[in-house]
Amino acid sequence: MRQPYACDPTASRGRLHPEEESRHRSPFQRDRDRIIHSSAFRRLKHKTQVFVEHEGDYYRTRLTHSIEVAQVARTIAKHLGLDEELAEAVALAHDLGHPPFGHTGEEALDTLMAPHGGFDHNAQAVRIVTSLERHYADFDGLNLTWETLEGIAKHNGPVADPPDILCAYDARHDLELHTYASLEAQVAALADDIAYNNHDLHDGLRAELFSTAELAELPVLRDCFAEVDRVWPDLDLYRRRHEALRRFFGILVEDVLACTEAALLEVSPSSPTDIRLAGRPMVRFSDGLWQDLKEIRSFLFHRMYRAPGVVTMRERVARVVEDLFAALLEDPSDLPKQWRKDVALAEGRDALARIVCDYIAGMTDRFALQTHERLFGEAP
Repeated sequence: MRQPYACDPTASRGRLHPEEESRHRSPFQRDRDRIIHSSAFRRLKHKTQVFVEHEGDYYRTRLTHSIEVAQVARTIAKHLGLDEELAEAVALAHDLGHPPFGHTGEEALDTLMAPHGGFDHNAQAVRIVTSLERHYADFDGLNLTWETLEGIAKHNGPVADPPDILCAYDARHDLELHTYASLEAQVAALADDIAYNNHDLHDGLRAELFSTAELAELPVLRDCFAEVDRVWPDLDLYRRRHEALRRFFGILVEDVLACTEAALLEVSPSSPTDIRLAGRPMVRFSDGLWQDLKEIRSFLFHRMYRAPGVVTMRERVARVVEDLFAALLEDPSDLPKQWRKDVALAEGRDALARIVCDYIAGMTDRFALQTHERLFGEAP
């Protein structure tokens, strides 16, 4: 049953460019579908989380991660009586702004763009869905509803110091960046945490960066392994760790549901506006589980994100981004034809740098590597 604090698609604040409503889809369903059919969403297939795209077919990509996040978001939203399509739309769009090579690519672009307004993947996602997707006759972008745009911009909380490109859009279409987002967007944000906490453990095991025995010593996970061993004392290695991680996944979801329900009882919101003005997030982990997750993330940081092989690849792909940015900024004629109109209209170095940044940020891992080899004649 839809709760009064859920976002109601029939009461949406609408779109920047008015459109006739669909007879058979809600506004949030249309948003979700436009995101799925966007070019940026398709490119997530060849953008990676931690490992570079060509390093293995079994590791998560941004696309598979986004699908997992959307599944978790729908589950939580349905249980809480929220709008599932809005939660799903925000979940599917939350990584659209990520450049190639995961957080390494983002850090490199942010450094390169520091003199030109910086780079932030959430702000870039808003830029993609409001400007860079150019398929519709009447407008640039996807013309998403206010609620979906709000969720993309601030699903992690109020934006105290918004990047320039987010400010530029906000001046046209006020997203109330100083407030919290809807419950649906907050659910998408925690679904992201649940998904990556779970699948990074899977991927680290598959990459043999740590062992099952080491995993079984971590908080929460030790109880999960103990329960599996109690029920199936002779289970083989692969099924044992899958069953343990499946239980870990369930614990994260149950904890978020319990904490959110408790917060809603305490605040007693009667509208989405009450959620936005609550002054604190409603969707969160319990303090105890959050501390356990910090220990798990510390383990992953040292054993996975900073593993020697990963660090070596990080250095290599950072050079790819740096080389591409310098070359294209110096000679933008190497940009594809459809980008040259923007280059011709660019006023000043900052505007040109933003165009180059947009182009590189939209690249997949393998296209960035191929472009580098084409421009420089060798792999970095």
